Amino acid sequence: MKNTLLTLVALLASTLMYAEVPQKEKQALIDFYIATDGENWVNTWELNEPVENWQGVTVENNTVTGISLLFNKIKGTLPASIGDLENLKVLELSFNEISGSLPESIGKLTKLELLAFNGNFLTGIIPSSIGNLVNLKQLHLSSNQLTGTLPYSLNNLKNIIVFNVFDNKLYGSLPEDLATTQSLREVMIAENNFDNTNIFSIVMLSNSGVALDLEKPAIQKVGNSVIAIETPDDEN
Repeated sequence: MKNTLLTLVALLASTLMYAEVPQKEKQALIDFYIATDGENWVNTWELNEPVENWQGVTVENNTVTGISLLFNKIKGTLPASIGDLENLKVLELSFNEISGSLPESIGKLTKLELLAFNGNFLTGIIPSSIGNLVNLKQLHLSSNQLTGTLPYSLNNLKNIIVFNVFDNKLYGSLPEDLATTQSLREVMIAENNFDNTNIFSIVMLSNSGVALDLEKPAIQKVGNSVIAIETPDDEN
């Protein structure tokens, strides 16, 4: 009886140690792996291993909360099922070769705090569903080939700290509410064709070479192109 009890305890401990993430989340990761030629990544995944052992994947409490795979030679397009990773807080896929458009399903990742696709080959528009990411603190989409206007829904990003769409083919108006978001600390919008940079009152943005240091009254020239405008953190 004692041996049986010990065996059951050992099995339970083993089950808890290697508890799998929900099948829906695992399938979303597999879809991403297949769609982006995972076998030829720099750091690939062993699909027969537990998900928590997969390179760049963070698992907490049996759910996927992070994917970080920079410089990993990831090629291909993002599957719509990426939106099934609904507990994801970090999606960092910068400096790869991801092409195609951002899927509308990206808006299902409402717990995201960091979304980063710098230095890829993304095309098309920024989907309006991105405004659903109300917990987002950092948005990095620089050095892609994104086109069109920014969605009005970006005004919903009340917790945004870093807004980076530098070096794309975007045009039109910048969202007015975004300009007065109190959390905003760093903005990169140069190398686009925005036409209303003068609307920004709390944070001055410009792709013509003018920046405002909020600690000083003077507007200063900083060259031909503003890559980043950073405001000081609030004093505690």
